[in-house]
Amino acid sequence: MATTVLDAGELHLHPYAVAAAAAALVSMYMVWFWALTRGLSGPRMWPLVGSLPSVVLNRARVHDWIVDNLRSTGEAATYQTCILPMPFLARRQGLVTVTCNPRNLEHILRARFDNYPKGPMWQAAFHDLLGQGIFNSDGETWLLQRKTAALEFTTRTLRQAMARWANRIIKYRLWSILADRCEAAASVDLQDLLLRLTFDNICGLTFGKDPETLSPGLQENPFANAFDSATEATLQRFLFPSFMWRVKKALGVGSERSLRESLATVDQYMTEAIAARKATPSDDLLSRFMKKRDGSGKAFPEDVLQWVALNFVLAGRDTSSVALSWFFWMLMLRRDVERKVVLEIVSVVRETRGDDSRRWTEEPLDFDELDRLVYLKAALAETLRLYPSVPQDSKYVVEDDVLPDGTVVPAGSAVTYSIYSVGRMESIWGKDCAEFRPERWLSADGTRFEPPKDAYRFVAFNGGPRTCLGKDLAYLQMKSIASAVLLRHSVELVPGHKVEQKMSLTLFMKNGLRVHVKPRDLAGYVAAPEDAPQLGAFVIPTTTAAAA
Repeated sequence: MATTVLDAGELHLHPYAVAAAAAALVSMYMVWFWALTRGLSGPRMWPLVGSLPSVVLNRARVHDWIVDNLRSTGEAATYQTCILPMPFLARRQGLVTVTCNPRNLEHILRARFDNYPKGPMWQAAFHDLLGQGIFNSDGETWLLQRKTAALEFTTRTLRQAMARWANRIIKYRLWSILADRCEAAASVDLQDLLLRLTFDNICGLTFGKDPETLSPGLQENPFANAFDSATEATLQRFLFPSFMWRVKKALGVGSERSLRESLATVDQYMTEAIAARKATPSDDLLSRFMKKRDGSGKAFPEDVLQWVALNFVLAGRDTSSVALSWFFWMLMLRRDVERKVVLEIVSVVRETRGDDSRRWTEEPLDFDELDRLVYLKAALAETLRLYPSVPQDSKYVVEDDVLPDGTVVPAGSAVTYSIYSVGRMESIWGKDCAEFRPERWLSADGTRFEPPKDAYRFVAFNGGPRTCLGKDLAYLQMKSIASAVLLRHSVELVPGHKVEQKMSLTLFMKNGLRVHVKPRDLAGYVAAPEDAPQLGAFVIPTTTAAAA
């Protein structure tokens, strides 16, 4: 039977021929898809859409879902999946390698650092908000900012500035707000208070301007709201294929419209802040960068100064406040750990401030007092092991490579390393990996803080050349805030309040941390430290609900 006919100079395909050709193409694709899936070890894949349906179905518990996938691979702690199962694309642009293997992390973050940059997709998604700032740049642009910032973060002056801003906000605003909640017997969202505190603190440290979001009335602040809205809208870009947000941006609709409006507010605020710093320089980070020169010997232009400031605000606010939120939640579940933390704080201030307990809470703790809080630091580190503020990160593969565990990663593909999963793997932390046990961070006699000998078992502060410059400042800020709250108050979770993870780049609590605040009676903490109860095994509870 003829498959084509000529009619008025046109070629017409017979329906049977079209059907046969389509069937052949489908068969060829399915054979190719079967061969592709045989070589991958990740979650179930589907034709055309790959593993995206599994991501969507588990979007409310994506970090724990990744843990489950990695555990299923055994000691390898690595799997590969495809989000774009199309010929010529699947093994490069569509391939994602997910790992929490410490040897792979060391390879990616240190040994082959240059082969695993942020990459074009990440940079494009975050460019409108962060520009070519230190957290969204690679190569020479990143290196120059890193070197400049490193010089400042090692100075005692910056540490003193951090303490000055934090202590002022704690003494005159946080303590007042907590005391008011005590008297009124009203609940408060502790996560919100901590976010406001760290936001005000990092803004003061970065560009010398206190937005006062932590104030008695907890008023809304246009800059803070715009900054939050901009980060949320930027995150939406990262969660979906890039062509979707590019189209929305061109049309000015949805989250892209919100982003544009929010960035206008942020830009105005930053322009005013930079103008103020130029008029009256201070010891803040922005003033310090204004004195520096770029690779050509020129002063940094205003747009670069804005990128620098916003990058540090983003890093300095969310990470510490989120870590502290999880820390206080764990103490509410582990009153024995809370007692040991408070006993340590009391033992320190008793030595430095005398036996009169009224003097213990007159001022926030100073540098020397905070440095002696070894058990508190261990409890914070244990919190970060289980609830890292940044639960995962992604890298772009420049050249074909082989990870230490033998996994082949082709150029153009992506590597995601799950920081959240590292702390939950028996192969890395042992059978008690799911227990909240600060003692794992202490020396045998309990007097010294001892991080793991293998640095890549704990990457809450990243690793390699991109290790967080503000790590010591973060611990300083967290210890200052934690000790200030715990010396004066105890907090209790509001009955029925659900603690759930918010699926975002930072591990926020989805519903906040709603608590009742009560005054701390220090009379029961004057006893010797050996009176503290022994710690028992405690498995961390599930915090990811099924609801989106």
